[in-house]
Amino acid sequence: MRYVDLPAHGGPEVMRLATGPLPQPRPGEILVRVEAAGVNRPDVAQRQGTYPPPKDASPVLGLEIAGEVVALGEGVTDVEIGAHICALANGGGYAEYCTVPATQALTFPKGYDAVKAAALPETFFTVWANLFQMAGLTEGETVLIHGGSSGIGTTAIQLAKAFGATVYTTAGSAEKCAACMDLGAARAINYKAEDFVEIIKEETGGKGVDVILDMIGASYFDRNLQILAKDGCLSIIAFLGGSTVEKANLAPIMVKRLTVTGSTMRPRTAEEKRAIRDELLAEVWPLIESGEVAPVIHAVLPFDQVVEAHRLMESSEHIGKIVLKLG
Repeated sequence: MRYVDLPAHGGPEVMRLATGPLPQPRPGEILVRVEAAGVNRPDVAQRQGTYPPPKDASPVLGLEIAGEVVALGEGVTDVEIGAHICALANGGGYAEYCTVPATQALTFPKGYDAVKAAALPETFFTVWANLFQMAGLTEGETVLIHGGSSGIGTTAIQLAKAFGATVYTTAGSAEKCAACMDLGAARAINYKAEDFVEIIKEETGGKGVDVILDMIGASYFDRNLQILAKDGCLSIIAFLGGSTVEKANLAPIMVKRLTVTGSTMRPRTAEEKRAIRDELLAEVWPLIESGEVAPVIHAVLPFDQVVEAHRLMESSEHIGKIVLKLG
């Protein structure tokens, strides 16, 4: 099979197509002929050397795939050969064949092809786990989603709105803000031209928001605490603005009884990921099949343009997902 080799860490140009043997499914795994693979920020971080794969995972990049099941590992009984599935992979997605735990596979939503299905797993697993399971966002609450035009952001806006929350978001241009509004945000804040702290205070009458989903990290930490409502929750999922906070006023945490939490998906156990998968199928797949929620796909690039795909991701010029198409 062809796969994307990473002989050294560095810029996008270090990646190259190579040929190697097909992976073999271990007990509980399925082998998938990959038709499309999503491109995500963790892929960029792994390429740069800051997000290493777990010891038992494939070193090949790629955390979400869609395609046809062609072999079953020992003990797999709930997936059939020939089924078309999308899946959250622990690694190995940038390849013509990939093994994934069967418990992390989801059937294609009705009417979806591989490209659209490949844009689902990573962002939907992440948003569901962090925004709903951990931060506990519920109907009637308010949420601020940073990076609203990203793959995570476009997913979070739609899901939060679908489950009855009022959504505010930040983005870096008028075009991106307009896209966020089209997806259901009540107010999109251009962080390059506006102060999101002041805007949120105005929008909420000084109360603040109940939940913040943040991928920026250190550079937003103090300001995030300022605009959380009492008993609010800050959920951190990435550190695009750094991971070390040099100065912050922690008093709001005590005064307002705030919760600060966060997670990464890759180190979670198989059972934790299965629980997320099961809730997605029960709670979110019907919304996707009805058309109320859908992945926003910015670009679909052929497999041999993986370098260009990573350059596009790092440019932050995209709105929504970037997908590689194989075959």
